[in-house]
Amino acid sequence: MWATRHYYYFLLLSLARDLYEILLQMERVARDRAKREKSARDPPGYSVVTDDIDWLQSFLLLLFRSLKRHPPLLLDTVKNLCDILIPLNHLGIYKSNLGVVGLGGLVSSVAGLITIVYPQLKLKTH
Repeated sequence: MWATRHYYYFLLLSLARDLYEILLQMERVARDRAKREKSARDPPGYSVVTDDIDWLQSFLLLLFRSLKRHPPLLLDTVKNLCDILIPLNHLGIYKSNLGVVGLGGLVSSVAGLITIVYPQLKLKTH
């Protein structure tokens, strides 16, 4: 139980780091896009979001572009999200089907194998 609890805390901290890195990547993508739009001579398109759906679509598009530009971050985040299912189930925080936990373990293992086969996809921490 003690080891599982510490593993859970480790994964929470890893996910917090991944979230921070994702936010930094999103900021870079947004800044690069703003520079490109500013340098273009065309009149800028609408920049005010009028609906919540437009805001959500813009956010998801920015998230997608950010993760597409930084695949190691995507791989590490998916791996950590899948790994956290194990301690959540074991500690009773979130009980789920053993098949879901097993599938999460499988996806996490495949993500780990990808980082071994393609070392350039391993997340480098600062």
